[in-house]
Amino acid sequence: MTRQATSGLLYVLGAVIGVAAFAYPFFLPALDQGATADEAALAPAVAPMLTSLLLAVCLLALLIDMQGQRASAKLVAALGMLVAVASVLRFLEAAIPGPGGFSPIFVPIILAGYVFGARFGFLMGSFTLLVSALITGGVGPWLPYQMFVSAWVGFTAGLLPHPGSTRLELLFLAVFAGLWGLLYGLITNLYFWPFFAGDLSISWQAGGGLRTGVAHYMAFYLVTSLAWDLVRAGGNVALVLFLGMPTVRALTRFRDRFQFSFEGTGSSRFMGGSRTAPTDGVRPIV
Repeated sequence: MTRQATSGLLYVLGAVIGVAAFAYPFFLPALDQGATADEAALAPAVAPMLTSLLLAVCLLALLIDMQGQRASAKLVAALGMLVAVASVLRFLEAAIPGPGGFSPIFVPIILAGYVFGARFGFLMGSFTLLVSALITGGVGPWLPYQMFVSAWVGFTAGLLPHPGSTRLELLFLAVFAGLWGLLYGLITNLYFWPFFAGDLSISWQAGGGLRTGVAHYMAFYLVTSLAWDLVRAGGNVALVLFLGMPTVRALTRFRDRFQFSFEGTGSSRFMGGSRTAPTDGVRPIV
């Protein structure tokens, strides 16, 4: 198996672990619906395990991706720098809280994934939430779930098309950022919703079926989180519209300085301090 395939399997494994972490309470025969969000699903025991698993997957994938790449050290430096910048933004957010669910950390994750690629975005999302939680005191049973969803934000950003038009590019990024502003809350709430004790019309009912569960959850989301998440979505869109393209251009220039390898049909090699490389087949390595 090639290095790239092995790395890809690790990212798939990370996604599978995340989906399983959110889904497993719905398959339990009985739930303690009197538990708080912090106590839900044996969270004090489960959360450290999930965090450790995701962190191990990310580190292994990063180590494998680094092998055989002359630019790997610079890629790691770029990842560390961007994680640090986003973490500082969350520190400022904690010091000066914004309205509703607004948070400036998602736009750097989206733009980094968009410029550097899906795998870079996955790492950016997970590490940003971990580091920012450590420096702001936001560590809790919710952390691994936030890390998983943020990793998905960065990964899917790397799958966005890159149209030739700046206006289309900005439109794609703004719509994407707005959608994830809503989806982030919609998904992360699932970690504690099965344990929510309240009105039966917005609570999880074991054995009620998929259709009933979806209807109840949407009612729960509309009542408890939609207004909060709309502020996050609007903030994401505003930040992308004002800062998105200058940031994309800056990151692209930074990436293009070191993120290229040469591929071709010829037999060019680096030998004895000199090199000959084909002029065709230049591609980004990530």
